[in-house]
Amino acid sequence: MQGAVRHLWRHPIKSHGREAVERAELAVDRAFPWDRFWAVQHDNATGPDAGWSSYQNFMIGTRTPGLAGLWARLDEDRAIVHLRHARLGEFTLNPEDEGEARQFFAWLAPLLPENRAQPRRIVRAGSRGMTDTDYASVSIMNLSSHRAVSQKLGRDLEHQRWRGNIWFDGMGPWEEFDWIGRHVRIGGAVLAVRDRIERCLHTAANPQTGQRDADTLGALETGWGHRDFGVYAQVVEAGPVALGDRVEVLP
Repeated sequence: MQGAVRHLWRHPIKSHGREAVERAELAVDRAFPWDRFWAVQHDNATGPDAGWSSYQNFMIGTRTPGLAGLWARLDEDRAIVHLRHARLGEFTLNPEDEGEARQFFAWLAPLLPENRAQPRRIVRAGSRGMTDTDYASVSIMNLSSHRAVSQKLGRDLEHQRWRGNIWFDGMGPWEEFDWIGRHVRIGGAVLAVRDRIERCLHTAANPQTGQRDADTLGALETGWGHRDFGVYAQVVEAGPVALGDRVEVLP
């Protein structure tokens, strides 16, 4: 079974923007490079001020759909994140600077429901990544499965809704679920596929507008009897990954 890499995405600040890249260097027991490197902790959080903790401690699109409309561009050398939103315009910040973080929260305010938790601070997960898993995971997603969901809904969906790191094409829909417990070679790296990804309401929000406009969860449930899309994997052999690279399920 073989496919090819078609898209690579990272999300420097968890739930606060996405960025397409052409290549990345995967490392053992690390998240996708610069993916969810930082996260915005809310004022009801009980997690630590640094390092990994559960997604429940952070501002995420499930509770704040307007965040889905954010796009990012990362300056790796300076660790500066440039953000844009169709309604809000542009904002640039150093996530490590507390003053700039406060200005960032003020910029975001029009997207944040008043009856929900509000941002308190930006915390750093580093190369571990503030993933939704309790291990450093890379998410792998199948464009064929995405097209199946689009067809079920009767409209073209933006694949960015699913917030995946590595997107491949060339295999049948839902074949990725058969990879659980197996290894897959992508470019020069090998990953152990561990879990299916149970989805949330974030996927209902349009990445261009931040408005909920598609019943993605309903489509998954009525079409296939689950709410899963994509798989989580763990890097077990380091190596480069680039657009066009082969995706191969190992024996």
